[in-house]
Amino acid sequence: MSLYVDIRKSLRDFELNIRFQSNGGILALLGASGCGKSMTLKCIAGIEKPDEGVIALDGVTLFDSERKINLPPQKRKTGYLFQSAALFPNMTAAQNVLCGLHRIKSASEKRRRLSELVSMFRLEGLENRYPHELSGGQQQRAALARTLASEPELIMLDEPFSALDSHLKWQLEQELCAVLKKLKKKAIYVSHDRHEVYRLCDKIAIVSGGSIDSMGSRELIFGSPRTYASCILTGCKNISRAEINPEGSIAALNWGMSLYSAKPSGKNAAFVGIDAKKIKACGTPDSLNSFEYEVIEKIDDISGVILLIKNKNASSSGTIRWEMGREKFEKLDLSRPFAFIPPESVMLLSE
Repeated sequence: MSLYVDIRKSLRDFELNIRFQSNGGILALLGASGCGKSMTLKCIAGIEKPDEGVIALDGVTLFDSERKINLPPQKRKTGYLFQSAALFPNMTAAQNVLCGLHRIKSASEKRRRLSELVSMFRLEGLENRYPHELSGGQQQRAALARTLASEPELIMLDEPFSALDSHLKWQLEQELCAVLKKLKKKAIYVSHDRHEVYRLCDKIAIVSGGSIDSMGSRELIFGSPRTYASCILTGCKNISRAEINPEGSIAALNWGMSLYSAKPSGKNAAFVGIDAKKIKACGTPDSLNSFEYEVIEKIDDISGVILLIKNKNASSSGTIRWEMGREKFEKLDLSRPFAFIPPESVMLLSE
């Protein structure tokens, strides 16, 4: 049981050139706004037509430009939840959910399924309310119920919680995760929120400029990003232009220092990244990857302290972000300003 996508489509700002295969679970498309994530979903759903390529779901061809196949949206067995709930404003919550049950002919079976979905998404007592009478979270729950009512083989979620506050977002995330696990449905989750993606998804595809930049398990993508785009999108704050020296060290050009990495070096590495939380204080600058620093700015943050530091002995002005808890900061001896970057936390990145 799988989804196969290999499509191209000319857009105003770039060429959409997407190719991937998902064999179940929840796949995230993680990328910046305007990179082609939503357009990919629309092509899979049949709302947009690719210029060329193939889309197949569980052995059924949904689109094939060469064979002139282009199934209409209602025949694709996909469910699509937009950023906004997009409920019909002149229908109650129950009537909106019933729209997804149009294939069921039996009135008693429709009532049974409606009751099941109302209970699943905690809509009891809200069935006769119109969308404008529902909160944002209630609207999204009703929209999710409508999306699942038709029992799609593939569920596509396009930043479904982006308009909600953080508390509501967290609640709906947990509910959605529980429902998808219970139903064992394939899903594609589009987002630019790395925290959301990490919590919800099994596999992640980084989308950049209309193409898949990298793809793998969430542990691989977040733990060992290999490209500039994936490093940025997974939250790395320290990235410098780099050159690989003949003896194996890395010249971090923006920071004016040489570093060593414990990770395999690639000849085409153009950048080096450092996890802001992995930097450590050290007594003297005589160990590998250690340097004397100067504090440029101290920033108090909810989770602790952020220091913007620079290599004191470098002519470059590039700063390095160093994040730490308040307890760790209070123990920091600023009269001995030496820092150490563990080689295992130095990431080599291609373009």
